[in-house]
Amino acid sequence: MKQINFLIATFFGIGKLPMAPGTWASLAAAPFFWFLIEKPLWQFGLILIAVYFVGVYTSGQYEKQIGEKDPSSAVIDEVLGVGVAMFNIPGQWYYAVMAVVLFRLFDIWKPYPIHRLEKLPAGWGIMTDDLLAGVYANVWIQVGVYVVNNVLK
Repeated sequence: MKQINFLIATFFGIGKLPMAPGTWASLAAAPFFWFLIEKPLWQFGLILIAVYFVGVYTSGQYEKQIGEKDPSSAVIDEVLGVGVAMFNIPGQWYYAVMAVVLFRLFDIWKPYPIHRLEKLPAGWGIMTDDLLAGVYANVWIQVGVYVVNNVLK
């Protein structure tokens, strides 16, 4: 079970890369979610819910295994965040790029209340702050799409 927790929490070892593991995990997850953009929203949503709860469990267990609070090598939260950022966006590649960039921006900057969510216990804190960073990124994309399609025309 420890090996499974490691594989999921580190997104198959990507979290062990020496520099910017969160960015690498975000970039690695983006193509997977890109293929979900055309799927029904309920399918995409179920996958995000599954990633969230599996991530809560495995990252919490991984945190205990290595004895470190919110280890940078646990990057399943970045996978979730990118997925949330890409949820229900238009199917053009530049929106996917914006989703990754905006998600990483909000994940690093941690505007209110993202920073506070990190304080939740174990896997809940690891996952929930990135969930909200993904929501922020998605909202900005949705607002941009609305402005371009309805205000600037």
